[in-house]
Amino acid sequence: MPKPARWGIVLGFALGGFFDGILLHQILQWHHLLSLVPGVDTLRAQVLWDGYFHALMYLVAAIGLWGLWRARGELQDRRGWGLPGALLIGFGAWHVIDGVLSHWLLGIHRIRLDSPDPLFWDLLWFTAFGLVPLVIGWWLLHRRPRRRGGLSGSAFVLLIGLATSGAALWSLQPPQGQQFTTIVFAPQVRPAEAMNALVAADARLVWSDPKMGVVVAKVPENRRLDFYRRGALLVGGSGVPGGCFNWSAAAV
Repeated sequence: MPKPARWGIVLGFALGGFFDGILLHQILQWHHLLSLVPGVDTLRAQVLWDGYFHALMYLVAAIGLWGLWRARGELQDRRGWGLPGALLIGFGAWHVIDGVLSHWLLGIHRIRLDSPDPLFWDLLWFTAFGLVPLVIGWWLLHRRPRRRGGLSGSAFVLLIGLATSGAALWSLQPPQGQQFTTIVFAPQVRPAEAMNALVAADARLVWSDPKMGVVVAKVPENRRLDFYRRGALLVGGSGVPGGCFNWSAAAV
């Protein structure tokens, strides 16, 4: 398999993770990464692990883009549908692995936790976003490549990089019209310290759990980063992989 195809599969895998996290964890809010794991039953823990998941996808995407950039010379010589096919293979592979490992073997979550028939949704997602992209991607990857015309290898990698960056940035943004920021404090931060952090940031408390481990507040946008200096682990809308927190309806 050509190097661009191998790195394309890596990048497609990350895009599959972005798709899963943005659509299912944030927009539809059907599950969190560890929704069914015993002992991980607080909002603090659930959104924290969602943040770790997104951070991992950023790393995988960066590795894939780095590999494609190094192999851009081969892209110049081998054009056609091979790279889009590789991206689809990686995208489908993410959903196949997630379905088999996360849904059925480990049981850490299901596609729709609120469904009376979760297996139906698991199989639907597995087929539509796993098997179908895999088959189409395999077919595209093995089509005869064109050797003239089209985008240069460097331009194509840059275009893919922009699209991937757009997906990553989208996952960091709070939903449109959202006025509030969700803050997750480290376990050692006491309620009084969390309240002092809110006061120091000129924030207005809207909601919190009993121990003030997870707090929803109205915070001036330019003061969100202040919470990291006062014991916050992740802050929604602050430009780090915790942006998904501000999509959670569970907090309010």
